[in-house]
Amino acid sequence: MTAAAPSPQTVASRLLAWYDKHRRTLPWRAPPGVAQDPYVVWLSEIMLQQTTVATVGPYFAEFLRRWPTVANLAAAPQEEVLAAWAGLGYYARARNLHACARKVAEELGGRFPDNEAGLLELPGVGAYTAAAVAAIAFDRPATVVDGNVERVVARWFQVEEPFPDAKPTVRRLAATLTPQTRPGDFAQAMMDLGATVCAPAKANCGLCPIAQDCRARAGGAPEGYPRKKDKAAKPTRVGVALLLHTGQGELVLERRPPKGLLGGMVGLPGTVWREGAPFSAGEATVAAPLDRARWRELAGTVRHVFTHFALELTVWRGAVAGRPSGGPGLFWAPVADLSQLGLPTVMAKAAKHGLEGAGLLL
Repeated sequence: MTAAAPSPQTVASRLLAWYDKHRRTLPWRAPPGVAQDPYVVWLSEIMLQQTTVATVGPYFAEFLRRWPTVANLAAAPQEEVLAAWAGLGYYARARNLHACARKVAEELGGRFPDNEAGLLELPGVGAYTAAAVAAIAFDRPATVVDGNVERVVARWFQVEEPFPDAKPTVRRLAATLTPQTRPGDFAQAMMDLGATVCAPAKANCGLCPIAQDCRARAGGAPEGYPRKKDKAAKPTRVGVALLLHTGQGELVLERRPPKGLLGGMVGLPGTVWREGAPFSAGEATVAAPLDRARWRELAGTVRHVFTHFALELTVWRGAVAGRPSGGPGLFWAPVADLSQLGLPTVMAKAAKHGLEGAGLLL
């Protein structure tokens, strides 16, 4: 006869007892017994979307140093926020971060809503972030499901449906475990369990406080969960980045339109990105002062992988003797200032490739 599954209360009790002994120390996590700052929780959760804890740490510390409150962040120019975000990727998050800070500071008196419904009204806050802030900052019984939690739940319940189709099922099952008592600690305990014990490549079942009732473990192959569909190959797009410099160590940059991929960011001007054959020498349309240069295509390409496609950029380098006035959206900047301008990673790669051998340093 199969033993009955433990009650949700028992699962939560076991997991919270483990968390009290083994919780991770993270820069955005308040010590035991100290109330969480909603601004800190929200900021960290936005940064952690699609990004690792190790990568986020320095960015988080720098944001708090420069903008210690939501009012400080709201008052900052968006260009400064985007520059500080450079390298974290998914730049729409930075634009929404600034818009959200402004709404909280200017319309809500500097206070974040304390429930999921109110949080969902904020720019850039989706179901996951609303649940995380509600649970962790305000101790609301919200179900927080990130990638780590998905893995723990998929294994514990032995969910056979492959991802991403299984996401609604996993969220429903996770909700059955969410306790009324200490829901914020429970949410962080589930994330810590997935990050440190129930890892993707190895389920360390001997260290897991709820392993005795894990169905995937009982089946003998916990690492086989979550089930996943085969990923389709990412398409490759091509483009040209134009690096025009002067003999005085300056180059032309552009601020991209506010909407779309890399929206509002600073980078090298260039062509659209398309699928198909690389651009030929006469295809790239350029604007003053770019059309005054004699261009040379550099050997090699710059490759960068976005969420939905891979990009291969050819860099064309040109030089001018003077400093012609820029066209719409274009401006001159000293090469020495590039690190402060916050170029996104792909543009920093292209600039470095273009400056190599030109007697200029990035």
